[in-house]
Amino acid sequence: MPKLKTNRAAAKRFKATGTGKIKRMKCGKQHILTKKTTKMKRRLRKAAMMDSANLAATKKMLPYL
Repeated sequence: MPKLKTNRAAAKRFKATGTGKIKRMKCGKQHILTKKTTKMKRRLRKAAMMDSANLAATKKMLPYL
């Protein structure tokens, strides 16, 4: 069976945890930050786990994760 190619865009955005869950960063922290509250920006700093609806598609893009 041939080797599978990793989706490079997905590889830059997602990391695997020790237990096999997929970690992602939250969106909305790139630009237009002046109108967002400090509280909101602080909440966006932390990483989040991938939800189950997108998990199968992400694992397909990252076969060696």
